[in-house]
Amino acid sequence: MPDFWQFSSPTKVMFGKGLSIDFAVELEALGITSALLISDANLGKSGLLKPVADSIRENGIKVIGPFTDVPANSSLSAVKACADFAVKNNADGIIALGGGSVLDTAKAANILISHGGDLAKDYSGAQTIPGPLKPLIAIPTTAGTGSEVTQAAVILDTERGTKLSFYDQYLHPSIAILDPLLLKDIPPSLMAATGWDAFTHAIEAYTSLQSNPFSDELALPAVRLIKEAFIPAVTEPKNLDAKGQMLLAATLAGIAFDQAMVGVVHAMAHACGGLSRAHHGTLNFILLPHGMEYNMPVALEKYATLAKVLHVNPKLKKKKKLAHLSVKVIRKWQKKLHKVCNLPLKLRDVGIARDNLGLIAKKACEDGTSFYNPREVEETEILKTLERAW
Repeated sequence: MPDFWQFSSPTKVMFGKGLSIDFAVELEALGITSALLISDANLGKSGLLKPVADSIRENGIKVIGPFTDVPANSSLSAVKACADFAVKNNADGIIALGGGSVLDTAKAANILISHGGDLAKDYSGAQTIPGPLKPLIAIPTTAGTGSEVTQAAVILDTERGTKLSFYDQYLHPSIAILDPLLLKDIPPSLMAATGWDAFTHAIEAYTSLQSNPFSDELALPAVRLIKEAFIPAVTEPKNLDAKGQMLLAATLAGIAFDQAMVGVVHAMAHACGGLSRAHHGTLNFILLPHGMEYNMPVALEKYATLAKVLHVNPKLKKKKKLAHLSVKVIRKWQKKLHKVCNLPLKLRDVGIARDNLGLIAKKACEDGTSFYNPREVEETEILKTLERAW
C-alpha cells in the first residue's frame, strides 16, 4: 500500500431500465435551461435520441442539436466543431449519449465551451483547466470506457497521429445515467470489444503503481461482475441483466482507474490507435495478455489474487503458478470471443504494419499512462512485446 493516497468520486451515478428518458428533473437541479445533446451519426439514425430529447423538452428545457458529427476516434477538429456549435446556440449544459468517443468529445468540448482557448495547446496534459465546467450528463451506450465517471478524455490529433490525454478534476461528469435498455441492440462484437476495455481498466487499475485500498475494492468487484456477465452479455443479445451487470462493472472499473490510472496495455493501445484508427477496445483485447506478461515479474502477487477472483483452479497455492494461470484463462476467453464474434487476435489483423512497431513502442513509452505501470516501460522491451502481439 502506498504511503499516501486519496480518493474522490464526485459524479452522481444513477442506474435503471428506462432511466435515459426519465431524468429531466436532474437537469433542473443543475440549473440547465438549454441543453446541448451530443451523440454520433449511427445513434442518430437508430432512433435512440428522439425519446431522450422529447422527454427533456416535455420538462420545459430547450434541446440544442443533436450534434452527431463525432467520429469513432474523436479528433481535435470534431471537438472544436462541437464547442463552436454549443457556444453559437448558448448551451448552458450538455447531455452526451453514446460510447467513449462521444463522452470524451463532450468532456473535451466542455473545456472550450466553458473557458475558450486552444484544446491541444492550452489544456493537453494533467490539471490544466482553470475552473469548473458546464454541467454534463453522461449516458453510456456501451459497457466499456467508464468515461461517464472519470476525469479523463482522450482525443486524436490527426495531424501528428497521436492520441492526446486530458486529465483534470473538472472533467468529471455531473451525473452518469446507466440504462441497460440502451444496450439492447448493441452488436456482439462491439459488446465484446467495449467489455474488454472495462476488463482491462479493472486489471490495470488493480496493478497500477498508484493503486490504493479503495481502488482495489472497486477493481476486483468489477472483475467478478465481468467474469459472471461478460460471455452471456455477448452471446445472449436479449440478456439485459447481463448487460446491466456489464454497465455496472464498466463504471466500477472507471472509478477504479480514475483513481489508480492504467498502464502499459493502454500505453500501447493509445500508440497503436493513433496510427491505425483501430477500435480502442479491440486493441486492448489484443494487447492485454501481452501487457500482463510484460508486468509478470513485478505483479505476481496481484495476478495470483486475480486468478482466485477468476476461479482458476482454486486448489493451487503457489503464487507464480496462479499468476501465470490468470493469463491463461484470459487467453481462453480471447479464443472464445474470437470464435463467437471474430474479434482479431493480432495487431496485423487491425491494420498495424510491422514497420511501424518501432514508432509505436516509442510513442507507448511517451504516453502518460506508462508512468503508472508497475514495471518500468522500456522501449526495447515494449518493441519485443509488440512483436509478439503482431
